[in-house]
Amino acid sequence: MWKLSAGALAAAVRAGEVSAAESVEAHLDRIAAVNPRVNAVTQLFADRARADARRIDARRAAGEALGPLAGVPFTVKECIRVEGFATTFGTPRFAGMTAPADAIPVARLRAAGAIPIGHSNMPTLILSGMHTRSELYGDTLNPWDAGLTPGGTSGGDGVAVATGMAALGLGDDSGGSVRIPAVFCGVAALNPTAGRFAADQRMLGPDDPGPASQVLVADGPLARTVADLRLAYECLAGPDPRDPRAVPAPLYGRPLDGPPKVAVVADPGGRGVHPTVRAAVERAAGALAEAGYDVREVADVPRFDEAYDAFHRLTVAEFTPSWPVVRKILGAGGERFIDFAMRATPQVDAAGLVKLMGTWMNIRRAWAEFLEEYPLLLGPVFTEPPVEPGLESRDRAGRDRVTSAMRLCSVTSFVGLPAVAVPTGPAADGLPTGVQIVGRPFREDLCLAAAQHLEDRFGLLSPVDPTF
Repeated sequence: MWKLSAGALAAAVRAGEVSAAESVEAHLDRIAAVNPRVNAVTQLFADRARADARRIDARRAAGEALGPLAGVPFTVKECIRVEGFATTFGTPRFAGMTAPADAIPVARLRAAGAIPIGHSNMPTLILSGMHTRSELYGDTLNPWDAGLTPGGTSGGDGVAVATGMAALGLGDDSGGSVRIPAVFCGVAALNPTAGRFAADQRMLGPDDPGPASQVLVADGPLARTVADLRLAYECLAGPDPRDPRAVPAPLYGRPLDGPPKVAVVADPGGRGVHPTVRAAVERAAGALAEAGYDVREVADVPRFDEAYDAFHRLTVAEFTPSWPVVRKILGAGGERFIDFAMRATPQVDAAGLVKLMGTWMNIRRAWAEFLEEYPLLLGPVFTEPPVEPGLESRDRAGRDRVTSAMRLCSVTSFVGLPAVAVPTGPAADGLPTGVQIVGRPFREDLCLAAAQHLEDRFGLLSPVDPTF
């Protein structure tokens, strides 16, 4: 059962072919068999999941209609609240911070019949690096190669989904955090448009965060199939009065006139791209052309250097006031990644921040004009194959290398655009490869449709058994 897609599993539960209880037990057994090797699931919700499954089975026995994700287990990143369990952010400091209620996206997946089965690992406070290593739970291993990072910051969800411990994962993304583990682990992920999904702010106190956290951070699902991403997308989308950022945009836009035009940029910013990654982008471009898309290579994405610089200036400006306190919570060595970033990024004063907000709007306008001509953009998620764990926190050179490799994710998050990461088959060394398809705001449907063509062409890479 743990090998089934979320859609197939939910259909089987609705039809009575399997029970939700059997689904949960199958995934708990898979977690028991695999998690000791990869350390992706942190807090297990076994009793709660079994109780949820019993309620779903009772509803079916009573003749009630079940939701589109009935009986589907999913993991939840350690920074997203699940009622009755600690939202630890991966640090011992918050190990007792029990959530009084489900976060909005958790509640929406549960309303669709999905069952939270466990929290998943992430870097401490989401700030200690791209590699999934937390002070509280340790390192999560890439199931394809333990010597490589699974990515992050939603790496626990990427590994859990890739190995069949859960059919879906709920992570978040502010510059690649669901897309990078998806590509490194051989699964798919959706980073939605800013404002598409209602969500709870990641608050550690009574105050809401600053503009970077408000606009750049978006909850997003990970799944083994694009169809499962679509199911999760339909369940998660929509406004909520608790989140004034979320808007009631249609799930599906009007059809485009003629074949969709796809801009292809294999090396955004011209900083270099590994041959394996370039080959994946070229394969994907060819597959979309075969599927009838109007695929065109372009020189670069709009205003790349300015957008990349502004992304880092804005995030560092937000870290600065609280950094003396936050760095103490990150644990031994956990502060190195942000410390390198702060030293590398010029600080901005009040006047500089006002100017930066204007630059932000101007860059978004340039992208809107670009996407008016090209509704879709095809490019890399990470311009290198998976790297060694903790490279970004080792030294300044490692930090610069990793942040440069994830640059298209950073820039598209800065603009607030939707993107789908999708596998493109194995590389020559057997490791997974993948690309991302970026779209116009609130046109996740176009991204998902193009990603489906790529999945149809290249097939699935997971579930996978760890190779160690």
